[in-house]
Amino acid sequence: MEFWNSIMTEKSWNILQDLTKKPFKFALIGGWAVYLWTNLHKSKDIDIIIDINNLAYLKENYNLIKNDNLKKYEIKFQEIDLDIYTSYFSKLSMPVEDIIKYTTKIQNMEVVIPEILLILKQAAEMSRRYSVKGGKDRIDIMTLMLFADIDFNKYNSFLKKYDLSNYYDRLKEIINTFKDIGYLNLNPREFKLKKAEILKKLKFVQ
Repeated sequence: MEFWNSIMTEKSWNILQDLTKKPFKFALIGGWAVYLWTNLHKSKDIDIIIDINNLAYLKENYNLIKNDNLKKYEIKFQEIDLDIYTSYFSKLSMPVEDIIKYTTKIQNMEVVIPEILLILKQAAEMSRRYSVKGGKDRIDIMTLMLFADIDFNKYNSFLKKYDLSNYYDRLKEIINTFKDIGYLNLNPREFKLKKAEILKKLKFVQ
């Protein structure tokens, strides 16, 4: 099952591939990062983090829009939005200048590690819980936990460091109330077993 129109996701993927060839450094967060870790659900919009020093290139080569209210920059590619979060300006659940330190390469793209990606996805879900995108966030959260080999002790250490302890309880709530099993490519029994396994791991986090 796909959450977004396949034509849109293909356009978005092509834009992302093109961006990787440009002379500026970025790391993926958001839906495309989840896809690269899990190979399950593609995304429509693109979310990246950059060091603020890379803004000069984007200003010179794109119609870069500054969104002061949401503390991010934006570039529109027709129906596809590129959201850009920068160090020392954007307000994510963790400072961008810290997040940038925790990345790895997948398919020649820089991607944040899954434990931090899970936290960022949780932050997004909390802010838009009752919207369509909030539903997609919960699917991404479950997908990450099931298929990205999350180190929950590492996850918990980030929660402690950035005073995000409420994320732990919300994560358990999402697991226990999740109904969109069809998006996970699992049958009910498989999901029940994997769900029990995740909850067991969470129980013993330090």
